[in-house]
Amino acid sequence: MEKIPSFNELIEKSIIDHWDQDALTDFKGVALQYHDVARKIAKLHIMFESSGVERGDKIALCGRNSAAWACAFLAVLTYGAVAVPILHEFTADQIHNIVNHSDAKLLFVGDVVATQVDTTKMPNLEGVIYLPDYSLVLSRTDKLTYAREHLNEMFGHKYPKYFRKEHISYYKEQSPDELALINYTSGTTGFSKGVMLPYRALWSNADFAEHVLGSHIKPGENVISILPMAHMYGMAFEFLYEFIKGCHIFFLTRIPSPAIIAAAFAEVKPCVIISVPLIIEKIIKKKVFPKIQDPKMRLLLKMPGINKKVYEKICAQVTQAFGGNFYEVIIGGAAFNQEGEAFLHQIHFRYTVGYGATECAPIICYADHKDFVPGSCGKAALHMQVRVESTDPRNVPGEILCKGPNVMLGYYKNEEATAAAIDKDGWFHTGDLGTIDADGNVFIKGRSKNMLLGSNGQNIYPEEIEDKLNSMTMVNESVVIQEGDKLVGLVFPDFDEAKQMGFNESDLENIMEENRKQLNSTLPNYCHLSAIRLHNEEFEKTPKRSIKRFLYTH
Repeated sequence: MEKIPSFNELIEKSIIDHWDQDALTDFKGVALQYHDVARKIAKLHIMFESSGVERGDKIALCGRNSAAWACAFLAVLTYGAVAVPILHEFTADQIHNIVNHSDAKLLFVGDVVATQVDTTKMPNLEGVIYLPDYSLVLSRTDKLTYAREHLNEMFGHKYPKYFRKEHISYYKEQSPDELALINYTSGTTGFSKGVMLPYRALWSNADFAEHVLGSHIKPGENVISILPMAHMYGMAFEFLYEFIKGCHIFFLTRIPSPAIIAAAFAEVKPCVIISVPLIIEKIIKKKVFPKIQDPKMRLLLKMPGINKKVYEKICAQVTQAFGGNFYEVIIGGAAFNQEGEAFLHQIHFRYTVGYGATECAPIICYADHKDFVPGSCGKAALHMQVRVESTDPRNVPGEILCKGPNVMLGYYKNEEATAAAIDKDGWFHTGDLGTIDADGNVFIKGRSKNMLLGSNGQNIYPEEIEDKLNSMTMVNESVVIQEGDKLVGLVFPDFDEAKQMGFNESDLENIMEENRKQLNSTLPNYCHLSAIRLHNEEFEKTPKRSIKRFLYTH
């Protein structure tokens, strides 16, 4: 591989090259041009420097996707600090845990998060900054207070005439292995792993995107950021690459319901779409399946020769539902529903399925829609090696391993977990099971890590929910499963205790409903259980006494 260039230099170059072009827009809001972004970065740099932030200090960001979030993130990187993006849907306690564990010096918060967090629970923070206008929610140092109060004055002093391209000169990372950001896979301390991603991983993902999409995406074209930027999938492929490319990025800034997404697609007409299966499935179910169920349509689909034209028409309608201007839809993050995928393949829709992990920032496998093999998740991405640890990798599923510049440095303050994930030869053990065919296409057969994916791209770790549920009244053990976009708790109750108490099945159901309400009050919305179902027998176990989860998830 060629020498890895500076990632921050790519950000700098894009700002200079696209100075007067539109850069970031909150959907239905004001557009920031690249020079506006540069101005906000410059002001934040002055604030960081004046308040005593040093290179390598951790700065956390927690809020919905927005232009202000994006500017703050870019400011952190280009200053030489380490970004700690936190999912805004985490509970207050989870946010406190991550801020404390990461040793963050400053915390940027969105409007909702600002009202939820308790600054007394984050004693080492020097300040909390309000994302919409970068005002101070909290300052624990005189330096920070002074810096914010005199920010415009200091900016005017530094750039006395006007702010120009020539002023743009950002921190360049000293080595490709330098730490750029820490991305937490979960919010709870017991399960929390801070993935340390170096600059080389950000560069390698951006270089991969340029390699596969560069000829199809032009500077000035539109993209929509739907997935949370606090997750690597959304950050890498709906924000960072497009910003470096000179695109115009629209942020939804609100919960992405099918209606809002459809309206945004129609207006913005993105040049590429990055999505998770549930968003695609929702749009297909809402927009397409009702038409296909029509008796006349079903008859036409059975007629050879005619059905091809009908499929073409359906494909045109589905394409239109996604704005009609995209090169392809890239689906990732979780297994795609087989029925949904078969349908898209049948109508020749331009889609592909990729595979990744936070620990690889995120890309591991991908194939262009023209080469994509249905049911697979593509081949090893540019710069990456992938193999399956199995006696017969083509037929017998084994653990998927990968190696390359995308792989993390390790887990922050967790050497044990790092040693378990990256072996002495540098291979990252994904914990996912799969096979690989003769052409290198990878087929995922199961997630041994058990992660589920919420409808908006949030990672859901069922073990965390089960951990809380198992400690509740009358619960012996539990398994959390996903049904469509709903989470359901299967509970094997404590029948012995119930018998002693004289409880019948109806009593147990009422207790479980109370448990559900209590549990949901401690979890972020996307982890809420829609129901708890009683399970009459103990769950089947492996010799190591862990539940055979796969028996209950299908």
